[in-house]
Amino acid sequence: MKLSTTLKAVAAIVVLLVIFAVAAMNYHNKAVSMDEKVNAAWSQVLNQYKRRADLIPNLVNTVKGYAKHEKEVLTQVTEARAKVGKMEISPKILENPKAFAMFEKSQSELSSALSRLMMVVERYPNLKADKNFLALQSQLEGTENRIAVARRDYIEAVRAYNTLLRRFPAAFFLRITDPELRPKPTFTISEKESQTPEVSF
Repeated sequence: MKLSTTLKAVAAIVVLLVIFAVAAMNYHNKAVSMDEKVNAAWSQVLNQYKRRADLIPNLVNTVKGYAKHEKEVLTQVTEARAKVGKMEISPKILENPKAFAMFEKSQSELSSALSRLMMVVERYPNLKADKNFLALQSQLEGTENRIAVARRDYIEAVRAYNTLLRRFPAAFFLRITDPELRPKPTFTISEKESQTPEVSF
């Protein structure tokens, strides 16, 4: 009788351990998959930013031919692109909120410089009609759209991953199986970007 009770207790413990192990493995695998999805989405963001950076020299040179007096704006774009190009972007950037914020800031500065460049273009009708410029402008607009989509996909992948890390019971199991996992940073909108633009007639 005692042996039967002991066997039942051992069997119950084994069943609980198996259930615990299966749940831990499930959440570990889910976290790994989501982490890889975040990394893939981040790679796509970097890919689109690189595409934009590669277009800029041709765009600046085309504008330079028409807008020689706009040296300040052309210099700002060139300097912003150079600053972005100098940044070392390691896979660990997603684990370093300060490095991520610096990356985001430099990309925002480049976006602002490009916006100023496009405003300058409005003053030069011949430039706006130039086939090379129109092709570059179209490529840049397409790239900006791709950047927006890549950022959106990254933000969604990070949201799902960070949520998994915080929700129970996943949080409990992941603290045991993967204590090194940390929430990933996401993009933010600066106060300047969130302001409604003024329209005057």
